[in-house]
Amino acid sequence: MLRPTDSVARAVLAALALAALPPAPAAAADAIRHEISAAIEPAAHLIRAVDRMTLPPEAIAPDGTARFTLHGALHVTDAGPGAVAMETPNENAAPGVPQAVYRVQMPEGERRLVVAYEGLLSDPEADAETLGEIDRAGVLLGGATHWYPQLAGPGEDALSTFEMTVQLPKGWDGVGQGARTRKDEGEARTVVGWREDQPQDEIYLVAAPFTVYVQPAGPAEGMVFLRRPDPEVADRYLTATARYVNLYSRMFGPYPYAKFALVENRWETGYGMPSFTLMGPTVLRLPFIVDTSYPHEILHNWWGNGVFVDPEGGNWAEGLTVYVADHLLAERKGKGAEYRLETLQRYADYVREGKDFPLSAFTARHDEVTQAVGYGKAMMLFHMLRRRLGDEKFIEALRAFYRDHRFTRAGWNDLTAAFSTVSDADLGPFMKSWLTTTGAPALALDGARAVAEGDGFRLAATLRQTQDGAPFPVRVPLAVTLDGIPEALWKTVPMNGATADVALTFPARPLRVDVDPNFDVFRRLAPGEVPPALSGLLGAEKVVFVLPSKAPDDLLYAYGRLAAAWGRDGGTTVLDSELKALPADTPVWVLGWNNAFARDAARAVGARADLVLADNGFVLGGETHRTADDSAVFAATAPGGSMLGWIASTRPDAVAGLARKLPHYGKYGFLVFTGDAPDNVVKGRWPPGDSALSVPVVGPDGTARLVPRAALPNPPALVP
Repeated sequence: MLRPTDSVARAVLAALALAALPPAPAAAADAIRHEISAAIEPAAHLIRAVDRMTLPPEAIAPDGTARFTLHGALHVTDAGPGAVAMETPNENAAPGVPQAVYRVQMPEGERRLVVAYEGLLSDPEADAETLGEIDRAGVLLGGATHWYPQLAGPGEDALSTFEMTVQLPKGWDGVGQGARTRKDEGEARTVVGWREDQPQDEIYLVAAPFTVYVQPAGPAEGMVFLRRPDPEVADRYLTATARYVNLYSRMFGPYPYAKFALVENRWETGYGMPSFTLMGPTVLRLPFIVDTSYPHEILHNWWGNGVFVDPEGGNWAEGLTVYVADHLLAERKGKGAEYRLETLQRYADYVREGKDFPLSAFTARHDEVTQAVGYGKAMMLFHMLRRRLGDEKFIEALRAFYRDHRFTRAGWNDLTAAFSTVSDADLGPFMKSWLTTTGAPALALDGARAVAEGDGFRLAATLRQTQDGAPFPVRVPLAVTLDGIPEALWKTVPMNGATADVALTFPARPLRVDVDPNFDVFRRLAPGEVPPALSGLLGAEKVVFVLPSKAPDDLLYAYGRLAAAWGRDGGTTVLDSELKALPADTPVWVLGWNNAFARDAARAVGARADLVLADNGFVLGGETHRTADDSAVFAATAPGGSMLGWIASTRPDAVAGLARKLPHYGKYGFLVFTGDAPDNVVKGRWPPGDSALSVPVVGPDGTARLVPRAALPNPPALVP
């Protein structure tokens, strides 16, 4: 039963959960052991702490010294019997996180180092990206903050195990990774304890005046830490925790931690830490998050927080987590092909020439480009591996990878070895091509012709890769529509060069060939496959903003602010009165209902939708909207073939809100918002047009016609 708890988390359950795990490949003896005792005064931004460290042998230099870093605002007050000295500020410190490097002379044969330190961790400009804040609103500390001593020099790559005890104000609670060891509430203070005996990348501490809810989650314990009591929200997440922990445990192996916790942050974030996720107050209460972003964060405890990413060679964890969380959830709803199309369109719209980079260079998401490559391209690589190996062997390889590398750092080479072993094939050349080069294949099918052969027909054609640069190794699915057969037949053509001959036999006459209609290959989309979407404009390097000269001053100002924000790196802003026609060769935003080019924009939209304009409103898809209340946003294709976007509103505040919100709606072709916030009430994607990869087959009589494609069977999800 769901319950708030102020007691110690159940140590017996945690011990049983951990006991079910096989031994970690890397012994904890190879890690640094931290025993941290800390007292935190949030209102004063103050931390006082003692870290009793047991160092691995390689951390002691030949001269008997050890070196460690601390946040520059913290001061060492004692280092036991060793003589400690600050060497220098750390020039390699992350921006905004000053660090100092200390050197301590260790007694001969001693590996125990006790460091007492204290200081103020306060950032007046703290925001959602800050992992180093002690404030009356909460505590947020991570390894990047250097809030505890971390090795510098010999042994600095060692992982850590820890036990920490933290004093907090009365009414507060704190959470770290691992298992809860204590929670004691006194008259003035609360003491909490957390412990993790499996090696970790870093140590986290989050604290605030939380209400905590606890419920079993299969082999682990589910926990929810909320800043204001909300049993309904807690129950929703605890139920989902059990569901997804059990699902992924069955797929990949035992859940690696004693608990998984949803922790409410003060900012709107979506962070995944080992054994917990840090979500913002609005984000976590969105009804769809519990079955979209939330399982993604749970799965990170296998990929990224269970097997850590080796910083050399690229971050594989995000793409893998997207594939077996986000993509799997879409696939289970019968929308896997749609999800892959959106992924390919994001790459096409945002990754322009000169912005691409190889997967081996991806470390983290910083913008739309890094997301399209590091998440999207990597996700599609895993999909291609799955199609190559089959579902059973794909999961088998991931289970072996998890089993062999749990609580260690691993890279793409380790994944390649796991897939090669399971498939009994050398996948090294295939993986190297996709990991170390930029770009994507662009496909074309030429000369499709069917000739009678015996009791059936033979289809001959040439499959080509038309992109600049070297060809990619791909296995291209073809869906062939046959005369009189209602369901298309699937064939796969391997391509290891720029061209591949297609020679296939069928029992009936082939009428049409569709190249990769389910978007199983990572590639550049062909003309007709890409419906207009906002991402095509948001990702454009150069764009023209056309402002409505007859708009009221406050509305014109709002449109100008939007144009200035979006066009900072390549935008041109003009008044409609300065143009005789819209640019024919540059993406363009038409802004306003009363823009001189609004009718041009409406005609472009009308080519795809039933849109009717009136003096005080508009009708879209049979639904009437008042322009006094509702704002409309469309993506369309201009007559000259360039992208056209139209944003129309009568509310200056709504325009300001759209400037903030629309970058998050890039996959959509049409949207309607209401009010000043504004709130989205309609959203949708345009259907794709006729694809250049849908090819009619010339028959024995020398004629061809493009008939409707036969039905495509919907392949089963990776896990039903």
